[in-house]
Amino acid sequence: MSFLTPLFLLGGIAIAAPIIYHLVRRTTRDRTKFSSLMFLMPSPPRLSKRHRLEHLLLLLLRCAALLLLALGFARPFMRQTPIVDPTAAEPKRVVVLVDQSASMRRAGVWAAARERVDQVLRRAAPADQVALYVFDRQARALVGFDDWNRTAPSDRAAFATARLAAVSPTWTGTHLGNALVTAAEALAEDEGQKAPGPRQIVLVSDVQAGSRLDSLQAYEWPKGVELIVEAVKASSATNAGVQLVAEAADSSRAVDAPVRVRVTNAAESKKEQFSLAWVKAGANGAVENVGAAIEAYVPPGQSRVFSLPAPKGVTGVERIVLRGDEEEFDNGVNVIPPVQQQTSVMWIGSDVAEDVKQPLFFLRRAFAETPRVAVKVIAQLPTAPLRPEEVSAASLIFVSAALPEANAAALRKEIEVGKTAVLVAKSPQLAATVNALAGGSANQPLAMEEGRPATYAMFGEIDFQHPLFAPFSDPRFSDFTKIHIWKYRKLAAAQLPQARVIAKFDSGDPALIDVPVGKGRVFIFATGWQPDDSQFAVSSKFVPLMWSMLELAGGASSVTTQFSVGDTIALQPESGLTAIRSPDGATIALEQKAADFKATMQPGIYEASGAAGRKPWRFAVNLDPNESRTTPLGLDELEQLGLPLAKVATPNAARSVDSTTLLQGVEAENRQKLWRWFIAATLAVLLFETALAGWTARRSALQTQEVAS
Repeated sequence: MSFLTPLFLLGGIAIAAPIIYHLVRRTTRDRTKFSSLMFLMPSPPRLSKRHRLEHLLLLLLRCAALLLLALGFARPFMRQTPIVDPTAAEPKRVVVLVDQSASMRRAGVWAAARERVDQVLRRAAPADQVALYVFDRQARALVGFDDWNRTAPSDRAAFATARLAAVSPTWTGTHLGNALVTAAEALAEDEGQKAPGPRQIVLVSDVQAGSRLDSLQAYEWPKGVELIVEAVKASSATNAGVQLVAEAADSSRAVDAPVRVRVTNAAESKKEQFSLAWVKAGANGAVENVGAAIEAYVPPGQSRVFSLPAPKGVTGVERIVLRGDEEEFDNGVNVIPPVQQQTSVMWIGSDVAEDVKQPLFFLRRAFAETPRVAVKVIAQLPTAPLRPEEVSAASLIFVSAALPEANAAALRKEIEVGKTAVLVAKSPQLAATVNALAGGSANQPLAMEEGRPATYAMFGEIDFQHPLFAPFSDPRFSDFTKIHIWKYRKLAAAQLPQARVIAKFDSGDPALIDVPVGKGRVFIFATGWQPDDSQFAVSSKFVPLMWSMLELAGGASSVTTQFSVGDTIALQPESGLTAIRSPDGATIALEQKAADFKATMQPGIYEASGAAGRKPWRFAVNLDPNESRTTPLGLDELEQLGLPLAKVATPNAARSVDSTTLLQGVEAENRQKLWRWFIAATLAVLLFETALAGWTARRSALQTQEVAS
């Protein structure tokens, strides 16, 4: 039996009143006249135990009445199994999704997450099915549904908690969208079968604003799967992070230019004064400042960019550290300047390099040196024998004059194995060379003749789906009509096998043709870009088109030196790399002709090495900048993406349980109304006690009369 207002049971103490009443000795009311008693000693009557408690039945009845009254006011009820929704009793299928990203390294966050997971696991009923996943960029299962079902119900929570204790936060970014999709699909596997009951995803995370939700944009959330967010917080709200400001690939930057970094301060931070400095590893692993630190004032909720001059005359300085912040996980950035790629372009023709009326003059200036690529233009006469080493080293080969058969045959072989050649038809005399290099029929010479428009020709149709013109597909850059062509060469593209006309003049004649030859390709310009032929060289389209052609030929692929943790780094199979040393000193062997490297699991400097005598390639890996955005994410953003959020569970869940128990008790007490029976019993006892007391009083009076008579 339970009581709704148990404090009324204290009223049972009142049963002491009848006992005291029965123990009190009443002074007799009968008086007998007697002479003076002044000469007698007072002698009070002796009381025996039998005289101390008289009328025991009356005493018990009076005590019982008080006790029954107290029990009635305490509103007793008998506990019963609560009547609930039948579906609520069905076993649940739950995926507990634990954030393992770099932001969980903040003080107190991971410990709070583990504690919260332990609470969730211990609340699971024996019939529930639970899976435990951790995630950063991708989600992976620590405990699957099969593992949970194979474990004894009493050991399941401890088993899953032990699996979680064996892992720790990584250095990778938070791809929350990928994790939620993985968890939802794990729960949706039973769709079409018998419904297993409620399906839930319990997300245990700091739910920081830097979480990526891209995967949820076009994802249709499964019906019947609800999301419960168990948010955990860091011990301190102050957090500032530093990230490298990437330079544009084609920007002009001096070798000794300062490095630009961005400092971001969280909106809840209580600090706003920091400092930045270059550091290097000193003796015994200590970190030493190199040069003077600069002050960095960043108000909460803002970010600012600072420039740090690179130290001169000091080696091994490749890291910038932010000081003054309480959370250190995002307070460093590794810096390696981009490596300039060296490539060469060959020009085969009779042009004079400094002649402003020749195509070569404009080509040299189009391939001006940039921090990303340095292009060397090698000019050669068409009649001179081709140097195999120069042809092999050249990324792109331009031909503007007719070639002897020997040179044409040698160049054709290079094209077949992967080289790209650009034929600039300055005159119809180039027809034989075009036919030889582009794979035309030897029995049918390629038809090429001079074309002279009445005023000028324009580009009328361009295939922007072709990789060469893809950079111009934006409407802001796709207008080629302002380029005037004074004259061009008409040629029959149909005579070249697999030829693809990717640009036409407004007359319908081919302007630019792409012909695949073996593993390589041949581009044919029907006009030159020198002033006598067109205005192409002085237009805004010329330089981007030349660079697009060089990139398509593989001669301008940038050598990236800055990556984020978890990035897959593309490797050139022909680069000859055999091993990569990670920041912790471990050496990771590469498979022969490996195409990529995926083990970028920690920030720092990596060094790739190959054959003896080959210069190693060094690159920096840094924390994902989004991990510094530790301000909590608004849960309404998840709801806008179609995620059904359940009521957020809190550490005060016990209070909710107590409230539910109280409501169930009130309902049971209202239904049973046992207090009525106790009140009725009290009245019955009082009636019986009254009758008994009257009978006892009358009997005592009769006895007194008999004694007196």
